[in-house]
Amino acid sequence: MAQEVRGVIAPGKDEPVRVETIVVPDPGPGEAVVRVQACGVCHTDLHYKQGGITDEFPFLLGHEAAGIVESVGEGVTDVEPGDFVILNWRAVCGQCRACLRGRPWYCFNTHNAKQKMTLLDGTELSPALGIGAFAEKTLVHSGQCTKVDPAASPAVAGLLGCGVMAGIGAAINTGNVGRGDSVAVIGCGGVGDAAIAGSNLAGAAKIIAIDIDDRKLQTARKMGATHTINSKETDPVEAVRELTGGFGADVVIDAVGRPETYKQAFYARDLAGTVVLVGVPTPEMKLELPLLDVFGRGGSLKSSWYGDCLPSRDFPMLIDLHLQGRLDLAAFVTETIQLDEVEKAFERMHQGDVLRSVVVL
Repeated sequence: MAQEVRGVIAPGKDEPVRVETIVVPDPGPGEAVVRVQACGVCHTDLHYKQGGITDEFPFLLGHEAAGIVESVGEGVTDVEPGDFVILNWRAVCGQCRACLRGRPWYCFNTHNAKQKMTLLDGTELSPALGIGAFAEKTLVHSGQCTKVDPAASPAVAGLLGCGVMAGIGAAINTGNVGRGDSVAVIGCGGVGDAAIAGSNLAGAAKIIAIDIDDRKLQTARKMGATHTINSKETDPVEAVRELTGGFGADVVIDAVGRPETYKQAFYARDLAGTVVLVGVPTPEMKLELPLLDVFGRGGSLKSSWYGDCLPSRDFPMLIDLHLQGRLDLAAFVTETIQLDEVEKAFERMHQGDVLRSVVVL
């Protein structure tokens, strides 16, 4: 039987979100219904609300979530009712050219639920990133459910579903940060701070946090930054070089995603160093660099999709590290809120007052 639950809807471009009754169908083949326990408020949800991703309104927002599997459809064997899971938006197919080459973190044919959740009048909803977890329950593909240790708090565990995983993965998976490396991170919001935490976890010797907000730089120190640079007051490229013997950092992570910050990352790295772009640009942005500099500086220029993570590998490992006290995921949770407070959470996010607001159900 289909179920009626509450969920947060973005009805149209830049319209305030509202709580509506939504209809969640029984899971079909390969699908699962998850009772959502917590879901973080991510910038990507705001982009959906603003029409910056697609115009397929109305959206059911929320994607950074953890909860309990309630029911599964035909053929589902990887999870079962009662499992505590983190939801992910890259359920690998196992059959595309990336998967068959042994690189499933690049999967080009990821799975979502085939059925649609709807409003009471039958209007189909577009779930954010194929998840739609600002709701009491949601329908997903079973491959979007990653089972982890239930000892973890849902409010903490769910953050691995997007922003925190993106940052940690940008450092560890994409940037290959290793013991003794120097790392610079541009932009100290949730993703940037996660990249700092990931670099610290990987054993980086020097972690340089760069932002224009002293409050964020102070938080970055708590996440593991050894040095901070306010780029409103100081040229970040020169400051990074000064802190690294005049050479530049081994890895520079751009967690902002603007042409000017990418250029800073490009020139703040050492020769043969690595630039990782994890901040998401907008469609109109263009980048211009002297091709001779691209050639002459060598190294790698990489983009990080979802931290190049493999949820089945990375989520359980990071939850275990958190439970061992080696990765403080709780530090990312600024506040917990209710479903009807999501619009206010977007305002606080815009003002830079929070790392993460987390809806707890």
